[in-house]
Amino acid sequence: MKLSTILAAIILLSSCGGQKDNGDEGNNKSTAAIPAPTNLNYSIVKVYPHDTSSYTQGLIWHNNTLYEGTGLEGESRLMKVDLISGKYNQKIELAKEYFGEGITIFNDKIYQLTYQEHKVFVYDLTTFKKIKEFDWNMEGWGLTHNGKQLIVSTGSSNLYFVNPETFAIEKTVGVYDNNGYLASLNELEYVNGQVYANVYYKDWIVKINPETGLVEGRIDLAGLLQKTNQQVNEEYYISQGYVLNGIAYNASSNSFYITGKKWPALYEIKLN
Repeated sequence: MKLSTILAAIILLSSCGGQKDNGDEGNNKSTAAIPAPTNLNYSIVKVYPHDTSSYTQGLIWHNNTLYEGTGLEGESRLMKVDLISGKYNQKIELAKEYFGEGITIFNDKIYQLTYQEHKVFVYDLTTFKKIKEFDWNMEGWGLTHNGKQLIVSTGSSNLYFVNPETFAIEKTVGVYDNNGYLASLNELEYVNGQVYANVYYKDWIVKINPETGLVEGRIDLAGLLQKTNQQVNEEYYISQGYVLNGIAYNASSNSFYITGKKWPALYEIKLN
């Protein structure tokens, strides 16, 4: 998301192209009996460098390799990144009119959303050659998969479960906690039957039951940006829209890689 759309994203998020995402309208779920999310504590395992030119929109750990998708017009890329150095080993750049968004890897293909251009690009995992594209009538924000379906966020409170062969919506789940429906869902990661999601302009990640939409847990990452050996002006980062975004899961180590838009560091964390 662009900084210029912050207020719109927080208050009400709409899609473009004539199809409106009504996920936040008319949601009046009673919260009286809904438990608050469990606080999920974490510890930092290691801090790695992160390219400060990368406006992170998607992050994946796949076959011991880090993949990253970035945004902003003229700066959007898809990259294979060396974890230790933070530098890319392979990349392609999107055409200047496209604002890249979330990515996921499914069946040896990389899927990449675009923000308001209503396109989804599909690439060969090895060569990064574009092999297909789909139309998508809403905004694109976050992307992951459950082994059968792709899961898309649009900045609303909805998760959309789509067919990976057609990108047709097969199911929609509204996400909520004890305060009601939770909008601004952003980057996504499917881990052990749960969806972990960044919430735009929030310092936390939520753990979502994808069957019910209930937010069952929350990781409070306030102050994470400061936990590096570099001098960081957090107020400046926030003012520029350089907020927490990016979740990748390493199943071998049972750890997460976490970063933010143009952050100088990528953090490996474990939930306690």
